[in-house]
Formats: sequence, structure tokens, C-alpha cells
Amino acid sequence: MGILSRFSDIIQANVNAVLDKMEDPSKMIDQYLRELNENLAQVKKETAGVMAEEARTKRMLDENQAEIARYEGLAKQALMAGNEGDAKVFLAKKQKLESSGAGLQTAYAAAHENAVKMRQMHDKLVSDIETLKSRRAMIKAKVSVAKTQERLNKISSASDKANSAIGAFDRMEDKANRMLDEANAMAELNTEPVDEAKALEEKYRSGASDASVDAELEALKKSMGL
Repeated sequence: MGILSRFSDIIQANVNAVLDKMEDPSKMIDQYLRELNENLAQVKKETAGVMAEEARTKRMLDENQAEIARYEGLAKQALMAGNEGDAKVFLAKKQKLESSGAGLQTAYAAAHENAVKMRQMHDKLVSDIETLKSRRAMIKAKVSVAKTQERLNKISSASDKANSAIGAFDRMEDKANRMLDEANAMAELNTEPVDEAKALEEKYRSGASDASVDAELEALKKSMGL
């Protein structure tokens, strides 16, 4: 029965609990299946041993039953020949064989029960492995989709940052335009208005100066007799 308890945890393994312990389910399920296949090889070997034990005890039991029948037949032959003493010897041998046969029957029953249980474990393990193989493709597909979604999320985050930066640039450009407009307005306000009267006054003042120079030039020419 130690053999049976040794592999009971294999049959009762909780796949989801093991999955949660791994960072990458895709890699984990491959490793898990490799370990199960290694266990299956050992289970096959142990199952074959238990089945061989069943066959051996069954053969011994059959041989015992055949010997019992043979000595019973010899006892009958001895009685028919009138040899009662020989018949008693054969019957004593038959009784010894029947006594050992009871032990062989018990051993065979236990071996048969173990063989049935081991074969059930083996068959269930094989079935579980096949089921997990079919689920592996589905799990890997989900992992692939999840990783793709993660990449899309990162790209979307980068795009959101770019949009935020563009919005910030727009705000800075608006602020720069306002600053430039304010500077231009301030420069315009700081410029003194033109006094038209003063401008004309300067014009006429220049004209008077020129007339005085011309008059002095004429007087000089006269004094020189030119």
C-alpha cells in the first residue's frame, strides 16, 4: 500500500495552485507537464511491478489448486486399488496444500486489489496529462494575448504622454504670444506722441536762418564790388 500512497499526490495535484506560484504560466505548464511525464514513467514502472506480482500470485494459486486436484485424484485411485493407507497419505498432502492455498488466495486478493488501484491511478494520470496538453495551447494563447495587451497598454500610455506634451506646448505657445503682444503694446505705450506744431516751428526756424545767411552773403559781395 506504500506504493499507492506514494503516487496519490500526483493524481490529486491542483494545477491552478501550482500555476499561481509561477511568474510565467506559459513556461510553468511546460515544466509541469515534463514533471508529470517523468512521474508517469515511474508510475508505469511501479504499476507493471504490481501487475507482475498479481500475475505471480495468481500463477502460484492456480498451481496450488491443480496440485490439490491431483492429490485428490491420486487418493481416489488408491482407494479404487484397495490401498486405503496410500489414500490417507495423498489426502494428508492435499490438506497441506489446501492450508497453504488459503494464504495464497489471500495474497492474490491483495495483489489483485493493488493492481486494480495502480492501474486506475495510471489511467487517470494518463488522462489528466492528455487533458492538460489540450489546455496548454489555450493557456499559452491567453498568455500571448495578455502580453500583447500589456504592450498595447504601454504604447497607449506613451501616446497619452505625447498628447499631454502637445497640450503643454500649445499652452506655452499661447503664453509666448501673449507675452509678445504685451511687450509690443508696452513699447507702443512708451513711445512719446509727435508734436506737429514743434515740427513746423523747427521748419520755419531753419528757413529764417537760411534767409539771414543769404542777406549777409549779399552784403559781403557788395562790399567787395562783386
